[in-house]
Amino acid sequence: MLDITFEKTTAPKIKPKKDDSLVFGSIFTDHMFMMDYDTKKGWHDARIIPYGKISLEPSAMVFHYGQEMFEGLKAYKTQDGRTLLFRPDKNSERANQTNQRLCMPQIPTEDFIEGVKAIVKADESWIPTKEGTSLYIRPFMIATDPCLGVRPSDSYTFIIILSPVGAYYPEGLNPIKIWIEDEYVRAVKGGVGEVKTGGNYAASLKAQIKANDEGYSQVLWLDGVERKYIEEVGAMNIFFKIGDKVITPQLNGSILPGVTRDSVIQLCKDWNIPIEERRISIDEICEAHKKGILEEVFGSGTAAVISPVGQLRIKDHVMKIQDGRIGSLSQRIYDTITGIQLGKIEDTRNWTIEI
Repeated sequence: MLDITFEKTTAPKIKPKKDDSLVFGSIFTDHMFMMDYDTKKGWHDARIIPYGKISLEPSAMVFHYGQEMFEGLKAYKTQDGRTLLFRPDKNSERANQTNQRLCMPQIPTEDFIEGVKAIVKADESWIPTKEGTSLYIRPFMIATDPCLGVRPSDSYTFIIILSPVGAYYPEGLNPIKIWIEDEYVRAVKGGVGEVKTGGNYAASLKAQIKANDEGYSQVLWLDGVERKYIEEVGAMNIFFKIGDKVITPQLNGSILPGVTRDSVIQLCKDWNIPIEERRISIDEICEAHKKGILEEVFGSGTAAVISPVGQLRIKDHVMKIQDGRIGSLSQRIYDTITGIQLGKIEDTRNWTIEI
């Protein structure tokens, strides 16, 4: 069990009002959690302090060689006043997969969850209650050694910050438009595409700007070798309902193993909906659309939960799905996952943890 010290802020911020618009990731709460690591002491000095600037040397290795891990999860306030986390153990598991790949220290799952619970408890009054809102939780770890030599750092800081948020996309639950990128690539097997680190997202920005300029919300990436197999969307995993089957790209070493992705797969299995994890090409998607059997497309992720897709475009070929409306399966999955997160639906799978 962590020995967490607590320094309460002497200058609390003004909280957003219930009906205020919450732009995703732009407002931060009063406090943050921090914990340090070095090779001699291990993890130590767990603390909650006022949210504020952090001090690092210009030579800190995170700035030069990108040793950095981050995660994303949410806290929800139920109608009866409880605070719930959704599957934080899976975020801890994925964080440590990232840490292992980037030669950073493991964070014991119990310490990861305890840190999350402690900072959310400290700023629990910041959890918004308006429909479609939540408290976004951003744990991250950075390498802090002041050194320009290329090697794994010997020291790190683990930090958790919080942000009250509304919908990730301006469209909310309305279907979004997705650009299929065939020039740039995101990742290849053997690289770091399957872990959650900032460099993956920096490399995606060029294509994201390109898509935005064409009026599209997100980029759907193809594999980096043959440029024909579907991988993932910039901020989500992707699912296709073709006829009576749901298909999602199988994890292959370059696709992020999403927590919401895993939840969608489990729900489909529980509902006896045929679901396949396999390679799926853009040609197969185009052919299904041509035949009229591409019934639904939707993304899954912590930020948006479920995001229906109303239009896909590759080069000059545009595919409209469901006449731009949300599909019945997408709606059912969204209602079920958010119902569990908000305590409106019984959690028979032990996915939530109460703070």
